Amino acid sequence: MKIVLDAGHGYQAVNRQTIDGMREYEFNRAVVHYARELLMRKPEMNVYFSHDDSRDVSLVERAKFSNRLKTDLFISIHANSYRGEEWNGVHGIETYIHRSMPIEAYRLAQRLQRNLIHHTQRLDRGIKTADFYLLREVNATAIICECGFMTNRDEARLLKTDRYRRACAKAIADSVLEHYFLYKNTAARKTLQYQ
Repeated sequence: MKIVLDAGHGYQAVNRQTIDGMREYEFNRAVVHYARELLMRKPEMNVYFSHDDSRDVSLVERAKFSNRLKTDLFISIHANSYRGEEWNGVHGIETYIHRSMPIEAYRLAQRLQRNLIHHTQRLDRGIKTADFYLLREVNATAIICECGFMTNRDEARLLKTDRYRRACAKAIADSVLEHYFLYKNTAARKTLQYQ
């Protein structure tokens, strides 16, 4: 199985940071690396990155990379923001699929959203639909995960911690492995609290 894990944006992306200065890419990059470690424990998994630490990779390049590899799954990791100039109370986790509601993406998004909430104990903002470029142009099942708000003081604090990043990565890896029947004994997972 071929999977692209995409760390959204890049170090040079403007206006993509917490109010106190952590770049979104720092969070996104850590989560995809941790998720890859977990997924690669299964020999069936081939995990690729579409981002690059040395430059901002365009959305067009990311989509073409996935399509050229003929991947089965594309998951883009992000941290959200709401009117990003000052701290505010908007918080929680949401998962996006294309507005055409492809059934495979919807089913996996349900599992992803449920596991992200389970592992992080954050507010469930639900599954959303959109016509975002990557959701539209990637041929594989494509999903975008928004793992918390950089403009919320409490979630910004969590986004900076290794523990929270690993929790998000575990939720993503568990979801993929469960969805594709590669993960055994899901009932044995422990609930982790990050409050």
